[in-house]
Amino acid sequence: MTDGAATEAARGRARVLVAADKFKGSLTAVQVAERVTAGLRRVVPELEVETLPVADGGDGTVAAAVAAGFERREVRVTGPLGEPVTAAFALRDKTAVVEMAEASGLQLLPRGVFAPLTATTYGSGELLRAALDAGATTIVFGVGGSATTDGGAGMLAALGAVFLDAAGAPVAPGGGPLRDLATADLSGLDPRFASVDLVLASDVDNPLTGPKGAPAVYGPQKGASPEDVETLDAALSHFVTVLEKAIGPKASECAVAPGAGGAGGIGYGALVGLDARFRPGIELMLDVLGFAPALERATLVITGEGSLDEQTLHGKAPAGVASAARAAGKEVVAVCGRLALAPERLGMAGIRRAYPLTDLEPDTAKCIANAGPLLEQVAANIARDFLA
Repeated sequence: MTDGAATEAARGRARVLVAADKFKGSLTAVQVAERVTAGLRRVVPELEVETLPVADGGDGTVAAAVAAGFERREVRVTGPLGEPVTAAFALRDKTAVVEMAEASGLQLLPRGVFAPLTATTYGSGELLRAALDAGATTIVFGVGGSATTDGGAGMLAALGAVFLDAAGAPVAPGGGPLRDLATADLSGLDPRFASVDLVLASDVDNPLTGPKGAPAVYGPQKGASPEDVETLDAALSHFVTVLEKAIGPKASECAVAPGAGGAGGIGYGALVGLDARFRPGIELMLDVLGFAPALERATLVITGEGSLDEQTLHGKAPAGVASAARAAGKEVVAVCGRLALAPERLGMAGIRRAYPLTDLEPDTAKCIANAGPLLEQVAANIARDFLA
């Protein structure tokens, strides 16, 4: 047990804040919080535990907002393959949390099916419009986990933009067909965006195109072959060129702005067409979820996600939680499915110690299948080490 945690426990004032992201493929952030709480209380039955499931703007962001007290709203929208799907956003007062993955995410594709050239963000535009219709004046737009690489063209089309080919016909859905784009008109975009604070929440700061752009870096995750990546990169570059003719230099400036490459370039669409402003996803979500007052009440913080690795340190939820906790002088430990960071890297991130499930079950498949019970065991170990 650490000195600080031991002192608080001895005084009977220990209070743990569980602020972890999902374990992708096995547990939602809410389930992670529940399992950690159960494991802690096996060892310290009367322990005060506050849970605040977190997300960095990707899939799970709406669920985290609902867990923090937002109202869940559902709407039928166009899915990434063009079929109708039910998507949710979260609303509290006049603030909406919209997650593009709800409408245009990889999880909406049938298993083994990808559509890197033709998947559309049209439904994400419909979801944003639903938030406007619900009275939102501030929209947190979480982008990540997309099935799409269309530069946000589908989203903008759903909100009133017109994209035509040389024959004057609407360009087909997806990033690939943007190579046929001849003219773009953004004048019909929903005028309500002029008075809405649209905040782009993303854990990536990639540009739209190029070696670090959306097609090159994230296209393969969406089933894009090397040839598809070349096609998409050229098509998105052409998209920028046509938009520059329509609206001027803003089009090319937004293409290299932080967040432009988020979620297959939907960040670009939000920046160039909807005047969104970019903020790192976890930083923004911690504000929205009320993390600061919860942190103030805590004596120990537990964060985590499925895999703690180098990517974690670049804008993922655990790094954001640990950074804020360290600034407040609070001790942080992490739970994870697998750990791929050396202790010194964890320390640099503000995490005192990590507890991977693979320490208990080295078989990855079994670890994923039994993540809940294993996480309870890990949390009980944390309680013995830091609180008992």
